Amino acid sequence: MNSQINRLLLIVAVAHSFMTTRIAAAGERPLNFIVILVDDMGWMDLSCQGSDYFKTPNIDRLASEGMRFTDAYAACAVCSPTRAAVQTGRYPGRIGVTDWIRSLFQRGNLGTPAKNPTEWVGGANRLLLCPPNPFWMEHDEVTIAEALKPRGYESAHIGKWHLGDPAWYPPGQGYDENRGGCDYGQPPSYFDPFNQPRHRHEMIRAGIPQLPGRKEGQFLTHREGEEAVELIRKWKDEPFFIHLAHYAVHTPIQAIDKVAAKYQRDGKSDVNAKYAAMVESVDDSTREILKTLEELKIADRTVIIFTSDNGGLDNNGRPTENAPLRSGKGYAYEGGIRVPFIVRWPGVVPAGKVSSQPVSSIDIFPTVLEAAGVELPKDREIDGLSLLAHLKSGGRSRLKRDELFWHFPHYRHAPGPYSIIRKGDYKLIKFYEGPLELFYLKDDIGETQELSRLMPEKTAQLEKRLMAGLRKMGVKIPRQNPAYKRNGNRDK
Repeated sequence: MNSQINRLLLIVAVAHSFMTTRIAAAGERPLNFIVILVDDMGWMDLSCQGSDYFKTPNIDRLASEGMRFTDAYAACAVCSPTRAAVQTGRYPGRIGVTDWIRSLFQRGNLGTPAKNPTEWVGGANRLLLCPPNPFWMEHDEVTIAEALKPRGYESAHIGKWHLGDPAWYPPGQGYDENRGGCDYGQPPSYFDPFNQPRHRHEMIRAGIPQLPGRKEGQFLTHREGEEAVELIRKWKDEPFFIHLAHYAVHTPIQAIDKVAAKYQRDGKSDVNAKYAAMVESVDDSTREILKTLEELKIADRTVIIFTSDNGGLDNNGRPTENAPLRSGKGYAYEGGIRVPFIVRWPGVVPAGKVSSQPVSSIDIFPTVLEAAGVELPKDREIDGLSLLAHLKSGGRSRLKRDELFWHFPHYRHAPGPYSIIRKGDYKLIKFYEGPLELFYLKDDIGETQELSRLMPEKTAQLEKRLMAGLRKMGVKIPRQNPAYKRNGNRDK
């Protein structure tokens, strides 16, 4: 009897082993996800994007082993709105986070109010009143970490968060681990202990919350990479989602001197060289992540998505150059919103493919969820599309969408608040204080030929579609400021 039982147990064990092997071979083990979100990286800041200045062999490897998108966009030309879009798959205008969020130390003695501001803003010198930007992304938004949690995923945020006060840091939005995520829009310093000891604000003197110094002088991007590697090793046998949101390459422009020296050359400033060294630090971090995934033999079931939160800072000392795109961070032109976007999934996404399909930050949430076998939330509108079928087809299948929207209802740069629609290869910018600008991107990626007067019917058609789309989202549109006329400033 015992021999029969033992034989039965052996058969069951062999069958279980066989089934486990089949499941693993079929790719049915849970996937891991790493989203690498770089701060302020421009469209031309990678060698795989065509640069002959920046050296990024490891990020280039992501492209050569996966799919690179030429027409990829950040959901906003500044950071916090795009970060909210990445987390939720929803347009910033729908969420209500439409400008970068002010940190606690930037709000004087206001502290954390009981609720987000609701009063519209605009002084007597402004033609329009603008909606207030919140101090945090509300808790009722569903993040990637929260959506994956029921499937047993461990989750971590590393680096820049910039989506609210302490109660709204990553742990308050579903993340198990938080390594450096706080309300800062930029680091006090890129060198450990990451602080400014003489700064007037105690927070800045103390450094980065949730990321205490441990190796004096270490560069911040390398530390973030170490944190990612540590968690990958910790979670190698269970599914994980890591949101690696580098503080680089945002200001302050700081770099390791010997690395910056490699980029010193005629026609390039010290700022350019330091910025290039910061880009290289992101590439260094990517190298360590790839090496660790291979060592642990989990590369084939780890999806990596690499992108930026807005276009490069092509002004204010010009740390980078977005040409052939026009302008840069904060602006409505392509240099402000078009960004690198790469997806690598070995054995599933064909290697070395390039797609010209327009994609956006809002597409990360539904893509990750579908790949993980998680349904989208049914109680809210998700604006993004899953890219999974397009990725698996090597770009042959087309996305069932031909339009993208942007909404920035604030004064930042002339000529003021704006909204954008890209429909097909046409792009319309509506500046609420004045002009409509129409461009045909297929022939004019640099937006040098403004077509609204030559194509009034197309312009009117796109404006109508833009406003209909914004109304459907329930966004707040800038409105006339009654105080402006009373002060006699309208014609000045």
